[in-house]
Amino acid sequence: MNKAGEEFQVFVKSAGSACNLHCSYCYYLGKGCEVSGVKYRMPEKILEKYISDHFSASPGPEVFFSWHGGEPLLAGIEFYRKAVEIQNRLKPGSYSVFNGIQTNGTLIDNEWCSFLAGNNFYTGISIDGPPWLHDKFRRFRDGKGSSESALRGYKMIRQAGIMNEILCVVSAGNVSAPLEVYRFLKELGAYYITFLPLVIGDNSAPGGASEISVPSAAFGEFLCEIFDEWVSEDIGKIKIQIFEEAVRPAFGQEHTLCIFKKVCGRVPVIDINGDFYSCDHYVTPRHRIGNIMTSSLGSMLDSPEQKNFGQSKLDKLPRYCIECEVRDFCNGECPKNRFTETLSGEPGLNYLCPGYKIFFTHIRPFVDAVRAEWKNRNPEAK
Repeated sequence: MNKAGEEFQVFVKSAGSACNLHCSYCYYLGKGCEVSGVKYRMPEKILEKYISDHFSASPGPEVFFSWHGGEPLLAGIEFYRKAVEIQNRLKPGSYSVFNGIQTNGTLIDNEWCSFLAGNNFYTGISIDGPPWLHDKFRRFRDGKGSSESALRGYKMIRQAGIMNEILCVVSAGNVSAPLEVYRFLKELGAYYITFLPLVIGDNSAPGGASEISVPSAAFGEFLCEIFDEWVSEDIGKIKIQIFEEAVRPAFGQEHTLCIFKKVCGRVPVIDINGDFYSCDHYVTPRHRIGNIMTSSLGSMLDSPEQKNFGQSKLDKLPRYCIECEVRDFCNGECPKNRFTETLSGEPGLNYLCPGYKIFFTHIRPFVDAVRAEWKNRNPEAK
């Protein structure tokens, strides 16, 4: 299955939803399931079946494994040593294997650095800005802020030469300090940065989102301020995911980020017990497609249920979005955030729409200039 070559990415919950932090904005705490008799670790038989299926479903020649949580480091180094051993044993001879892991960084030590560096693990660490901003929501269970531990971990992986990325959640707590956040991340030496807007639906709250969610328009202004500094000082030196995605239409390229694709459904979850869910934000009984031990990964990726899940993103796009002048930039963004109405009362508008419209309108002259320059250099391009 999936041999037609359609790309996919699987978020593997190697430790389930277990985490040593208790971030007040976490959407995954309590999700998924537990495995009887196994604490914080996917059983080896499930791990091997998943890896085998991933190779079978992948068109190759490059195969990327993504380890997520909760906190995936809780699965332990031996778990990932076994994963690498299975990958090396099962991979087709012409394939190249890559691993990425997303961590809060607080458990990083010399042993982890040695393993991650020695096995070329791309490592993402969550940092929401300087300590006084980071610690607003990212705390240990005893209430202590996690910034000191997270920053120590990030500095250790940089010193070890590990390829890395910073994921910064943009919330009501840090959205008013865009340049302070950005400059702090720059001072850390960040080369790859992802800004992830926090949106927690709450029907009882004004606007339908919780009070710690990022205000939509403020998120747009946050991105604009950072973009202006990035263009003037850091273009070519720092890669920011949303900026990279924004210029893809200028080259006639499809988006690589699922939230901006016209159709989604190619980034499912495999939970600690092997359950397959449609998406990281839809780990619910309704969106459980099957289990890796009884169905192949390829068959679940291509199942009617999963296809319908992805296609509904396009099918339920409001007319307001279809007619929008910046539609190509976002395509309505993630369905999980589509809980507001258009001015005409049409349902299904994305909560972040006003902010994205501010940002994408702001950068459109830059994108148009990039497109014109590219076409000038490539006259054969359409």
